[in-house]
Amino acid sequence: MTASLKGLVLSGGRSTRMKQDKAVLAYAGETQLDRAVKLLQSRIKDVFVSVRADQAQEATRARHPQIVDGEGVEGPIAGIRAAQAADPEAAWLVVACDLPLLDASTLDALLASRDSRRVATAFRSSHDGLPEPLCGIWEPRSRDGLEAFLATGRNCPRKFLINSDTLLLDQPNPRALDNVNTPDEFQATSAQLAPSDARRALRVQYFALLREQAKCSEESLQTDAATARDLYAELTARHGFTLPADMLKVAVNAEFADWSRPLAAGDTVVFIPPVAGG
Repeated sequence: MTASLKGLVLSGGRSTRMKQDKAVLAYAGETQLDRAVKLLQSRIKDVFVSVRADQAQEATRARHPQIVDGEGVEGPIAGIRAAQAADPEAAWLVVACDLPLLDASTLDALLASRDSRRVATAFRSSHDGLPEPLCGIWEPRSRDGLEAFLATGRNCPRKFLINSDTLLLDQPNPRALDNVNTPDEFQATSAQLAPSDARRALRVQYFALLREQAKCSEESLQTDAATARDLYAELTARHGFTLPADMLKVAVNAEFADWSRPLAAGDTVVFIPPVAGG
């Protein structure tokens, strides 16, 4: 008998290389966590977000049903393990939240080829041919093997699938499972996903060192930058700013904002350097 299928979006990572929470990064005005949940919900009735305990109240995650990681193991495998503990009889379609190029046709290919007699159904990486564990269907029969694997002190889900009875599929879209881990990768992917008519008129104000380097206190411009961080990267290339974004505060329309806040036509953006002296 084929087990019923539930969905799990992994969002419990620490985003060390990105230096900001990857789950709330926005592409074309939508956080990638919301997009991943919506994509799964279009094909599966019950979809949950995997979180660490300290992330449960974060606003983006809090609007979705959650499964909290258990103790004793970290990384993506902690989310898979917690989901299997929450419903051992279900199969789980697991995707990472940081797959902004994941598309419906890739999910449909996975669902159509699912083999419930196997431990899991997953794709081969288009880069190295190894299993992609974070876009795959984990059957209930994988649970005992996963617990035995964890008991040996290992926690890499890819290595588990390599050594298990896993059905591996070729990716219909070779880039669908490319994850985005660094600010540079985020900027490049944002530009790729921005709609062709995404250019917007903004007003930007500068203070202190930024004003000196821009040689103006404010300017109006047209940009396709989706977020304040994208805009600062664009302006750094234009004006040669020497201050990294992490040293600044940003305000949009006279209110302090997060660097990942989506920008809209007509916004006034202010980049605020640290105050010297004290």
